[in-house]
Amino acid sequence: MALVTATSAAGGIRAPRPAGLKRLALYPALIFTAAFFVLPLAVMLCISFTLRDKGVTVDWFTFANYRAFVERGDGVLLQAMVNSLEVTAVVTVLSILIAYPIAYILAYRVPARWQRLLLVLMVLPFWTSYVIRSYSWLLVLSENGIINRLLTGLGVIAEPIGMGNNRGATILGFVHFFVMLLTLTIYSNLVQIKESYRRAAADLGASPWQVLLHVTLPLSLPGVAVGAFLTFVLCIGDYITPQILGGSKELLMPQAIMRQVGRTADFSMASALSMILMGVVIIAFLFSARRLRMDRL
Repeated sequence: MALVTATSAAGGIRAPRPAGLKRLALYPALIFTAAFFVLPLAVMLCISFTLRDKGVTVDWFTFANYRAFVERGDGVLLQAMVNSLEVTAVVTVLSILIAYPIAYILAYRVPARWQRLLLVLMVLPFWTSYVIRSYSWLLVLSENGIINRLLTGLGVIAEPIGMGNNRGATILGFVHFFVMLLTLTIYSNLVQIKESYRRAAADLGASPWQVLLHVTLPLSLPGVAVGAFLTFVLCIGDYITPQILGGSKELLMPQAIMRQVGRTADFSMASALSMILMGVVIIAFLFSARRLRMDRL
């Protein structure tokens, strides 16, 4: 058996230990992952190939649920996926455009002694319940909310405008949450860029904009990629924000899955839709890893 030696803090050498003990320490994590991640997904995959009618399983292996997703007459399920992809794409792009300048200013323009304080202040909103934040935005955007009252008070509008219960409200709620997440991931990458690279570019005659475009931005793309992928995954699978802020005017994929469970108890179709949604997430991960080299982080 291979042996490894461990060095003590005092500089001495302790007795050799079997390398197998290190591998043994991995078993609890592997068992936990298999029991609570791999096994449930395998069960869900199997259920997605069954067919239920009025709560009774009538076929044990069929692609009917996946065909129904594409071929269903009203196209509501396929449109739900399209809606989710559109909302997620807009949220991801807007969050990156807002978060990158904030992270850049925090990393290069704010004195180091103030950076930790500002990071703590940025994390504070995460301590508030996700549901409460969504309902807070609903109150702000309602016809009796602060925005409508301000605009009517200033005479900008004559009647209150319904700004809630639509796609715009959903996107606003998502962006409010994910800008903070993206700022943290981009900031953590920016502070790891060696200052000597930026100084070398400036010494060679590059302007601040050229340093940003040709040095800082390319080197910070891994952080942007990680944040964008996390935003994509959390946004496309979120049920609460679209349900509260979007209302029932537009169906997104998580809402479509919940309808299959809550209204018709069709767990087979819900499982199929969940597997399709996971497939989209996997494709997004592979695309991000290949394009932005996330695998080299």
